[in-house]
Amino acid sequence: MRHIKVLSVFGTRPDTIKLAPVVNELSKYPELIDSVTCGTAQHREMMDQVLGVFGITPDYDLGVMRDDQTLFDIAERGLRGLQEVLERERPDITLVHGDTSTAFVGALASFYCKVKVGHVEAGLRTNQKYDPFPEEMNRRLVGCLSDLHFAPTGEHLGNLLRENFPRSNIYVTGNTVVDAVLAVSAARKGFADARLASIDFTGRRLVLVTAHRRENIGEPLEAICGAVRDVLGEFPDTLVVMPVHPNPRVRSTVVRELSGVDRCYLIDPVSYPDMVGLMQRCFMVMTDSGGLQEEAPALGKPVLVLRRTTERPEGLRAGTLRLVGVSREGIRTEAGILLSNTEKYRQMAESPNPYGDGKASKRIVSGILHHFGMVDERPADFA
Repeated sequence: MRHIKVLSVFGTRPDTIKLAPVVNELSKYPELIDSVTCGTAQHREMMDQVLGVFGITPDYDLGVMRDDQTLFDIAERGLRGLQEVLERERPDITLVHGDTSTAFVGALASFYCKVKVGHVEAGLRTNQKYDPFPEEMNRRLVGCLSDLHFAPTGEHLGNLLRENFPRSNIYVTGNTVVDAVLAVSAARKGFADARLASIDFTGRRLVLVTAHRRENIGEPLEAICGAVRDVLGEFPDTLVVMPVHPNPRVRSTVVRELSGVDRCYLIDPVSYPDMVGLMQRCFMVMTDSGGLQEEAPALGKPVLVLRRTTERPEGLRAGTLRLVGVSREGIRTEAGILLSNTEKYRQMAESPNPYGDGKASKRIVSGILHHFGMVDERPADFA
């Protein structure tokens, strides 16, 4: 029986979380699929944490991360490393995820080696070249290099059709992060991080805060931190947990602005199960992360998006997200509404998650098999 070889490439925490369920689904078809994995280690420690959770050991580890690395560094080392992997393995298709620099170099290296590319989480757009940077152009460039497009929702399908990608090569799958968060939330037992385990949450409303995007570094991040102080001051029954990104420019600002603030816990990045645990326990999420916009609603948690734009407008329409910008006053006002208005909070918390049903990975693998003529039936679109 014919086999196809699928190379899955990941390198950061978000793309590893979102590709891990696909890698595990690929492994269920050994009679049809040879699955090969490659980690660039664009983010060394955070990638490794996620791989451990999902029981994945990469066949190749490029180890590209260096201190104070630039986008140029990641691209150069990633391309060279992937060239060797692609020339050795000769896969039928390379899977990359989303909008990371790893995804871009994975798609570009595959193009250079004349290997097909499958883009998981395809079609997201803000239509702002530098917002988010470099993610908006990464995903557009990956799209141009891709042969198969796995769009999470009908919104993303529409974006791809407007850009003249053929409908026959687009599969609407839902987002694999919902697969991941539902699986981990069902399996986890408690906090592994000792500091999290020591926090007394009794009678307190937990606000989970993350902020790390390049376009928010500087004044926007200072404003976000100011809003966190304001919320804690106005609502004495709240506490904030903020995992601080290792980027030195992010960390220096957050520590300067929030260190020592009462009821504000600044912690190092936590394992994925602990992050899911924080989402389960929290009252609401304030974040500039893309993934949390999809994950938190799967657990019934409202999300205030600390950005000027979002490539996830489905959540705005569904009511699971609110785009609040990066002004101190705007963030404080919107957070105050959810913390003081029970009905507004209920409306957001009970809105259905538009991003997935936990079966995206199955649709992606079925789409690959369908494209290569190994199954006759095209998977039904997620709706």
